[in-house]
Amino acid sequence: MNLAAATNENLANISNTLIYSSMAVYTLAFFAHIAEWVFGSRSKVGRTAAALNKDSATDPAVKAQAAEKGGTAVLERPQVVTRSAAGSRDVPDGPGAAGGTFKGDLWGRIAVSLTVVAFAVQAAGVVARALSVQRAPWGNMYEFSITFSTVAVGAYLILLALRKNVRWIGLMLVTTVLLDLGIATTTLYTDSDQLVPALHSYWLWIHVSTAIICGAVFYLGAVGTLLYLFRDSYENKIASGGTPGKFATSVMERLPAAKSLDTFSYRINAAVFPLWTFTIIAGAIWAGDAWGRYWGWDPKEVWSFITWVAYAAYLHARATAGWKGRKAAYLALVAFGCWLFNYYGVNIFVTGKHSYAGV
Repeated sequence: MNLAAATNENLANISNTLIYSSMAVYTLAFFAHIAEWVFGSRSKVGRTAAALNKDSATDPAVKAQAAEKGGTAVLERPQVVTRSAAGSRDVPDGPGAAGGTFKGDLWGRIAVSLTVVAFAVQAAGVVARALSVQRAPWGNMYEFSITFSTVAVGAYLILLALRKNVRWIGLMLVTTVLLDLGIATTTLYTDSDQLVPALHSYWLWIHVSTAIICGAVFYLGAVGTLLYLFRDSYENKIASGGTPGKFATSVMERLPAAKSLDTFSYRINAAVFPLWTFTIIAGAIWAGDAWGRYWGWDPKEVWSFITWVAYAAYLHARATAGWKGRKAAYLALVAFGCWLFNYYGVNIFVTGKHSYAGV
């Protein structure tokens, strides 16, 4: 690689324009998603409540009580059903953000279409940034951020293309992407320039790219986990005879069931965990080439390992009966928090061999 390669300022400016343009389109997608939720049908508690009543009617304890009263189960209110793990009840998935209505679904389709356009524009901005200096476009925190959000949106669109029911992620995803790009273009922005000597390696393409992919997919898993906690609390309230508020009902009834959200998050995290393991190994090999040692307890190395341990603990907890459901979900959020600190906290506040973030 030519270390003295000049920066193409024209392409760098085009990249900046494309990133700002993508933010404008993401903003339109954000409002379209808001319209999707507003115009979608506001279904009542009936679907979830009916399912929980059915669970109660078939529960052995309820049947025993019914037998004492003449063999007929008369349920005046939903009964509390004891289960092996939170989120394992048989409750149907919600119809989605659009709520099954034509108007809501139309706005949802518009939102997805705008997200596709914004993704294409943002991806073009990332490519232009790479071409402006003829290297991988993740040599500093600004470049890492714009690439990270591009990959996150790409992963979401792939799931949609595979006909997975994940449109409920759309509003939170677009909001987060706008926040990410806002921070990137203001606080983290760095002029397009050549790399510091330590980054001149083909391992930059391998190690950092896998770290970006892992972070983007971990983010989707974290969204599913967070919504699982809200949906599980909602189902628990109904199961115990409570009456959720109208706003909570309007939102929660459209989401997948707690069990579906829990399964989604687990599968996402489990699928990407081996790649995160490879990311750490690749980083160690690169460190050996660049600094003459595979492990030196650098803050970035330490927090990468802490993140690995946290996700390993989560996956182990999901395989342990006593730690399924909410306890495991809390572990998943802690693990993603470790990943976020490894990126933002270590790069900005901690000094080490990885302190070349450009901020």
